[in-house]
Amino acid sequence: MPSRDASELASRLAQHVEAVCRRYLSSGRRVGRYWVVGDARNTPGRSMFVRLKGSDFGKGAAGKWTDAATGEHGDLLDVIRESLGLIDFKDVADEARRFLSVPQPTYDPAERRVRAAPAAAGSTEAARRLVSMSQPISRTLVERYLRARGITALHETASLRFHPRCYYRPDDYGPTETWPAMIASVTDLKGKLTGAHRTWLDPDGFSETYLGRAPIDTPRRAMGELLGHAVRFGLACDVMAAGEGIETMLSERSVLPSMPMIAALSAAHLSAVLFPDTLRRLYIARDNDPAGDGAMTTLVERAKSAGIEAVVLAPQLGDFNEDLRLLGLGALREALRAQIAPQDVARFMVLAA
Repeated sequence: MPSRDASELASRLAQHVEAVCRRYLSSGRRVGRYWVVGDARNTPGRSMFVRLKGSDFGKGAAGKWTDAATGEHGDLLDVIRESLGLIDFKDVADEARRFLSVPQPTYDPAERRVRAAPAAAGSTEAARRLVSMSQPISRTLVERYLRARGITALHETASLRFHPRCYYRPDDYGPTETWPAMIASVTDLKGKLTGAHRTWLDPDGFSETYLGRAPIDTPRRAMGELLGHAVRFGLACDVMAAGEGIETMLSERSVLPSMPMIAALSAAHLSAVLFPDTLRRLYIARDNDPAGDGAMTTLVERAKSAGIEAVVLAPQLGDFNEDLRLLGLGALREALRAQIAPQDVARFMVLAA
């Protein structure tokens, strides 16, 4: 579709911006001059703002939106694409025309529809498509999996998605299987998606052997460009916590709900995470194993070289999710309270009544 036609569609959608939001961002609500929702994929929350009133063109135009948690922004065509998980732009345009009751363009029957070429396996484009085809985690197996691991702090988790039938292949020669999966978006400091992480899940539920993960050889795999990037929870500011696993960081958020956190997905990637310009204090959630010790040492040295205070947070067991599950929320709260700066206790920690 010519860019002129796309601009015209976006402009016509903006004339009905609130109706568009009610249709495609139904998890949100109107707040003053904005429609507020979790993200463009219709996740419940309050980090994305769609302008309901504004100029006809430019940055402040009606229909323009910004996600404060990720830095993403766009127009109402992007909302349709992301909320419905569409890939081909023709499908986005066709849906916009249906909403606007605009006649669909006629095509020469002999014209072959040009489809997007298959994305290379493991590429950033493949990660982007996987994320776009996934759905919010609310009331899905992902939510059940996290709650089974003791994690109840599920706010600001728009980076997590659910795919009911995610492909899994044990090796280059084995047959392809499908399992439900938790899909995590890996993003850079500006919120641009660079990769994705998959945790395949057991549809039969939580078990002590697999802790809710699928009974396969490698239930966790990443794809795309990961070095320096991470799965993000909350908007980074002057204080941030970083660790390896998604479950580890969400366990910490159970008692530090407003502290921004990132999961680097492995010890090697944790040691290489990039720092926001605003960062002044970095909490490093270590895992009690040799790889975790090495990542911690490297990251501490890098932080100090950048003029950032580094504070190591140590679990009592193997990692902070084990602490949460086996020792309880109260014990985790007291352990972290003793390790973080007093001013951050007051700022980030919810104390027991």
